Amino acid sequence: MVEDLSKKRLAILGLGKMGSILLQALLKQKLFLPKNAVATVRHSERAKRLSDELGVDVGTDNTAAARNADIVLICVKPQTVPKVCEDLRAEIDSSQLVVSVAASVPTRSIEKFLSADIPVVRAMPNTPCSVGEGMTAISRGRFAAPHHLELSERIFNTVGRTSRIDEKHLDAVTGLSASGPAFVYVILESLAEAGVKLGLPRDVATLLAAQTMLGSARQVLETGAHPALLKDAVTTPAGCTIDGLMELEEGKLRVTLIKAVVKAADRAKDLYQED
Repeated sequence: MVEDLSKKRLAILGLGKMGSILLQALLKQKLFLPKNAVATVRHSERAKRLSDELGVDVGTDNTAAARNADIVLICVKPQTVPKVCEDLRAEIDSSQLVVSVAASVPTRSIEKFLSADIPVVRAMPNTPCSVGEGMTAISRGRFAAPHHLELSERIFNTVGRTSRIDEKHLDAVTGLSASGPAFVYVILESLAEAGVKLGLPRDVATLLAAQTMLGSARQVLETGAHPALLKDAVTTPAGCTIDGLMELEEGKLRVTLIKAVVKAADRAKDLYQED
């Protein structure tokens, strides 16, 4: 039986970019009802404006928001997590689920700050969640059960795809799928610029580049074929594609992208340092 989440109470602490994306998707798909959702921001003026826009209760008190929630989404910056968790400590118990999207903050730290056997799931989504094509990796803490992962998966499936991984790999996820869109945009922009160089109107060149990247990615996902095999299918003997590929290899595109992901993943390890 799939659990009916419409009767569950949801609290989103930190209604910033990702918090807003998740809340709107969850409400649009009717996974949660507006009357059962609350959220918080830092300033009361913004709280009132968002409350009117979204039709949910938005305030500035994290403790009050989390008190009666079944699921608490922590969507604040990594440096703010200790203070938020310490504020929640007296109001939260093991019957609730805490899901954190704060980059680089391990579940063991959140469990320590809460000072109780609270089920914690850590998630790493990315910005394409805003158009329903996000990629989110989730990992469970010591006290989270399989059904907590299933619940978290349902939440993030509203904004794209979800993958369960061991928490030790989440920094790698940050470097690959969380930072990855920026790398992809550079490639997309470069392809479009090439089109402009060859005489195409900029809007046409951008459309061609974007749809080509979208279609190529979808082909990988839907066929399950290795990207190298799909590349070989495009590359005919003595054709134009092989000349282009030779330029990419000479320019070290492949190794540069690998190094970019590794560098971003290494930086992710430094985003949060526990005292």
